[in-house]
Amino acid sequence: MYADEKASDGSVGSKERSSEEDGSSVDIDDDPVYSYAEQRSIIHRVDRRLVTTCGVLYCFSIVDRGNLGSASIAGMTDALSLDGNFRYSTIVLVFYATYVLFQPLAAILVRKLGPRIFVPAITFLWGVTIIGFGFVKEWTDMIGLRVVLGMFEAGIFPSIAYLLSTWYSRYDVGKRFSGFIIIGCFANAFSGILAYGLMQMDGLSGKAGWRWIFIIEGLITCVVASIAYFTLVDFPEKADRSWRFLSQNERDFIIRRINKDRDDASLEPFTLARFLRPALDFKLWILALMDFFIVTVPTCLTIFLPILLKNGMGFSVAASQCLTAPPFGFAVIIIYLTAYLGDRFHVRGIILIVNSLVAIIGLAIMGWAASNGVRYFGVFLVTASSNANIPTALAYLANNVRGQWKRAFCSALFVGFGSMGGISGGTIFRSQDAPRYIPGICGAIA
Repeated sequence: MYADEKASDGSVGSKERSSEEDGSSVDIDDDPVYSYAEQRSIIHRVDRRLVTTCGVLYCFSIVDRGNLGSASIAGMTDALSLDGNFRYSTIVLVFYATYVLFQPLAAILVRKLGPRIFVPAITFLWGVTIIGFGFVKEWTDMIGLRVVLGMFEAGIFPSIAYLLSTWYSRYDVGKRFSGFIIIGCFANAFSGILAYGLMQMDGLSGKAGWRWIFIIEGLITCVVASIAYFTLVDFPEKADRSWRFLSQNERDFIIRRINKDRDDASLEPFTLARFLRPALDFKLWILALMDFFIVTVPTCLTIFLPILLKNGMGFSVAASQCLTAPPFGFAVIIIYLTAYLGDRFHVRGIILIVNSLVAIIGLAIMGWAASNGVRYFGVFLVTASSNANIPTALAYLANNVRGQWKRAFCSALFVGFGSMGGISGGTIFRSQDAPRYIPGICGAIA
């Protein structure tokens, strides 16, 4: 998946040079212990273990956060009297209050406790919370559970972004960010189909089909969290302690490579002042604001796409659940292509601009095209381009940050602003704006 090209002279096509800031040039592929082939073998072992595990955990985060849309059209809206008012949007919105609030704390805890303990623990706890969604009696019960869910899920994305950035050099990391985002896209692609299958349990044990969506998906998340305790790896300096992973010599190679690239593999002692000092750099706030706008549109699609397909384009419940899959399948191709180009040619900004322009075109088609088939084509453009910008933006940040605690703070800040974009995305599509949802389309374009 993460191919590395060789130039005609035998050098690596995407060869990295570290210490660019001070004018020197160091070949990070020149190692005193391992040959180039052995280096790539070690790195790809890290890929298979780290990126896959992070991707699966992120996958269930996406499924559990976004299954409201599937449950809504499966009967939850009528059962909890959510139609024609702001109740559904309120349920969506309250999640982000604790999701944003707890992210800085999560960035500290993942470093203090280690990802092998912290990440599976919060994943298990949000799985239990999701199970609780299947037993609510009133719509207000859903609000309390969404608040708790936001607290537990707050740690997953900044922890993964931070962990991945500590393992890879600056121009290896883009494809790895795309890897776990791609797995998340598979979650979006097949969550609707899974939800449709779970709907068929309607009436089993006296529970409606929409309740079984939450119960079964929550149980699966708890199982995955238990497995992740054994498969997730720690930060590089503790990699040799992870179950059946790297030897001490292989761990030392990863640390040498990171230090050649940016000299920040070693962890500085924690102080609150050191953790918060990056807040004085205005450039980081600009990057964080950029992520706010980037995340708004993918959040809209995660939460509202089944509803847009059913109420906006007139598809049946079954078709709306299943038609969420093809756009995210197409997004997988675009995400990896843009990540490959970004790492290969050392560019990020132009990719962000092009993807944003494509998303604007797609949103315009969704809002104003006459044919539902053409509007559905617009969904493909928006889904692919908006999701492709997420790993590109993460790589943009990782390429411009040095230092462990600064990296932790920036991951929390970046994802926190992205989460506020989720607040925006979770409220702009209102039920009273069906079937065209023009105010929501205009908000997403803006």
